[in-house]
Amino acid sequence: MATLLATPLFSPLAFSPARNNLSCSKIRFNSKHGRILNSNGAQKLNLSKQRFLQMGSSKEMTFERKLSVQAMDGAGTGNTSTISRNVFAISHLLVSLGIILAADYFLKQAFVAASIKFPSALFGMFCIFSVLMIFDSVVPAAANGLMNFFEPAFLFIQRWLPLFYVPSLVVLPLSVRDIPAASGVKICYIVDGGWLASLCVAGFTAIAVRKMVKTEMTEAEPMAKPSPFSTLELCSWSGIFVVSFVGALFYPNSLGTSARTCLPFLLSSTVLGYIVGSGLPSSIKKVFHPIICCALSAVLAALAFGYASGSGLDPVLGNYLTKVASDPGAGDILMGFLGSVILSFAFSMFKQRKLVKRHAAEIFTSVIVSTVFSLYSTALVGRLVGLEPSLTVSILPRCITVALALSIVSLFEGTNSSLTAAVVVVTGLIGANFVQVVLDKLRLRDPIARGIATASSAHGLGTAALSAKEPEALPFCAIAYALTGIFGSLLCSVPAVRQSLLAVVG
Repeated sequence: MATLLATPLFSPLAFSPARNNLSCSKIRFNSKHGRILNSNGAQKLNLSKQRFLQMGSSKEMTFERKLSVQAMDGAGTGNTSTISRNVFAISHLLVSLGIILAADYFLKQAFVAASIKFPSALFGMFCIFSVLMIFDSVVPAAANGLMNFFEPAFLFIQRWLPLFYVPSLVVLPLSVRDIPAASGVKICYIVDGGWLASLCVAGFTAIAVRKMVKTEMTEAEPMAKPSPFSTLELCSWSGIFVVSFVGALFYPNSLGTSARTCLPFLLSSTVLGYIVGSGLPSSIKKVFHPIICCALSAVLAALAFGYASGSGLDPVLGNYLTKVASDPGAGDILMGFLGSVILSFAFSMFKQRKLVKRHAAEIFTSVIVSTVFSLYSTALVGRLVGLEPSLTVSILPRCITVALALSIVSLFEGTNSSLTAAVVVVTGLIGANFVQVVLDKLRLRDPIARGIATASSAHGLGTAALSAKEPEALPFCAIAYALTGIFGSLLCSVPAVRQSLLAVVG
């Protein structure tokens, strides 16, 4: 490239770049013999022209060196700037995510110290949303600045969101061990039938309200999508798994306790399952959802370690989710992000605030009706089929995201939180696999109705499945997904509502 630029400036024989390149090479090759080769191979002696060409060649070479040095400097600068950008991006993510996690932690500690039963993350979400709304009305640039600052954290949470639901499925064998088989069949009946009923109630309520208000749809704010997983991530987590698995096998207490020692390979196996499951073809993911792949990967890793170490499966699963803050397992680390998921709702709702305001009637009416129906219908059907009251209460928030469902059941006594989380995830998986087909059978064509019905019945997993094929429904899914959990939590925080639910349960 340097020669192409230099030759027209310095070579008097340059009629074209291609001919010039040929001439220059001949001049350099024959200059010390005092002759020049023309295109026909004839030899011509011309000392004066030779000196002139040598001078031109010397200048050309000097110019080429300068361009080469500049090109190398530019490449070095480009590499340096790329590295700097990557370092800045990682630092930005760590700081923004760290602030959200720290806020969630301190809010939890404050609510525990004050003996407040209201979900601390939900309170934090309201605070963040209020601050954004105030800034937007007073100093819009400040609100946009906050949104841009926390966007890496929001995308990180969105990218790994299904992973935070997995621990309850991994330890499901331990959770359902004491549940009679007959009760398990009743729970499955309530979950399957309840999902379909909640879907219908939310969808047809949205259609009815839309016919009354007749609000025309407008384009929503574009939703940023997280980046896909790379081969480097897959190889890195695979390396961590192999090294930590072998290390835990030969040095079972190298990190102090068995839970801490098992944490690296159990966590990496869970992440690997999710990465592999996310890369499967769509036809396979309809049957074999990434969350199932993820949970299966962790269970197989626990089974392999239990067999190789001779300890068995149950102790390893016990180390996966210890529920002890001083001795956490891989599941505790993943579920520790659930509070930050609730805090992130503030940013998604703020981004779609115009859409919420325009379609407030459809959204809020559908969410309120479907949430009330879901809670009380579950309590009633549980009583009618003869399910144990403690198990019925444990599955009341079946249509609410795990993070808030666990907060809701903590307001009741004698509940099984692991069963709650498992039922919520199974409900989401049912919705993820069948929601689009069922909506088509019900002839719910409106994007608003489809989005609200999906999120109100199958929370985040259903939302992810529908929005991947129908992006126009994503904003309504995201809003209903957040509002269903928020309203359910607010409703169950009222003592009179809790007492009425317990009265229905019997």
